[in-house]
Amino acid sequence: MPSQIEANLPPTNEGYGTHEYWEQRYTAESDGTTFDWFLSPSYLLPLFEEITADISTGKDARILMLGCGNSGLSEELYDAGWTNIVNLDYSKTVIEQMKQRHASRDHMTWQEMDVLDLKFDEGEFDLVVDKGDPWNPPEKDIKTCTQEVSEALRVLRKRKGSKFVYFTFGQPHFRKRYMQNRPGFKLAHKEIGPPEGFAYFMYVLEYSN
Repeated sequence: MPSQIEANLPPTNEGYGTHEYWEQRYTAESDGTTFDWFLSPSYLLPLFEEITADISTGKDARILMLGCGNSGLSEELYDAGWTNIVNLDYSKTVIEQMKQRHASRDHMTWQEMDVLDLKFDEGEFDLVVDKGDPWNPPEKDIKTCTQEVSEALRVLRKRKGSKFVYFTFGQPHFRKRYMQNRPGFKLAHKEIGPPEGFAYFMYVLEYSN
């Protein structure tokens, strides 16, 4: 018997790229469902200590979480002290669900928005985070991935410590091409484990001027 999440998987990888799929999936999932593509939120907390160590505001850094879905990451971060978080997703259904679920975490907000067209001014955030993609996008979607990075960098504050951070199982030869040669930013990446099983990576575009 497949789990509810398994039952809601699209027939092909391309399905993950459609708005209709996500609206249907979140509508079908029971209230309180959380899903993270890989690496539990608690596993990532030490990395956020590292990421925000050189941001002048520390745990008060303003964080933008792209494509939040119903991941438990923002909840874990909030309860660990990073409370200034803006979460966005283009699924109205999941945003309404998460607003209700986290109503008591009153410093954290949830907004329906497309990551390719962020409705923020330049320089509003200290940290922009994208955790996870379930598939290696085909060539036709390279432009889309590049646009997401461009939007993330646009809304970052141009000061020491500001970063766009991307957690993914995408190998460097797939992912670095979206992030290379960004004026004013330096790119670094590293494998982040876990020690057993499949390799996952953290890519960091850090403001360097």
